[in-house]
Amino acid sequence: MSREDEIAAGLARVRQRIADACADAGRERDEVELVVVTKFFPAGEVRVLAGLGVTDVGENRHQEAESKAADCADLGLRWHFIGGLQSNKAAAVAGYAAVVESVDRRKLVGGLARGAAQGGRAVDVLLQVSLDPPGREGRSGADPADLAELAAAVEEHADEGLVLRGLMAVAPLGEDPAAAFGRLAEVRAAFLDQHPSATWLSAGMSADLEDAIRAGATHVRVGSAVLGSRPRNL
Repeated sequence: MSREDEIAAGLARVRQRIADACADAGRERDEVELVVVTKFFPAGEVRVLAGLGVTDVGENRHQEAESKAADCADLGLRWHFIGGLQSNKAAAVAGYAAVVESVDRRKLVGGLARGAAQGGRAVDVLLQVSLDPPGREGRSGADPADLAELAAAVEEHADEGLVLRGLMAVAPLGEDPAAAFGRLAEVRAAFLDQHPSATWLSAGMSADLEDAIRAGATHVRVGSAVLGSRPRNL
């Protein structure tokens, strides 16, 4: 089997999983968008994905993402930045990412706004909310109590191109993802009361996308289930 055939087979399996999960949850298939995470995989494989109908690609390292976005600029892909974001890189990320999913503190917002304004482009923003208990080492994402202030900061920069789209979260390691995404659904419901147009919910990866879809995810971020194990030399 060629590498192109492997990618096509992985993509078909994931698309079927999404369809089955939507059916089980009583949702329409077109309610959930697949974002294929291409971290460590070469630009050539992004081209294969585009040829198979993938429109949304996720990266979580700025240098790699910027390079691939430039190499694949002719494909018309929507690039999602999904990793931890440094404030001094925010403007540069806004130069190529159509969606920034990992906004978890106010300090990032000004840089994103500058980058969007400089490029004369809109940047869709998701606020990353933490599902970890307070005080956990390595905790990423904003506390649910801080979302209102963070959302207001994004909305203050609407004239510069930032668009508040919704929330993103990752299920904590070692916890039942169904329980974690259940909490996320509650956070999202409260958030939508205040921001009814911010309907996107990015949650779920290769191992737990079904649980995320049952909890209302509109976007799932899948890497290994489509592309296989990451290259060992990177």
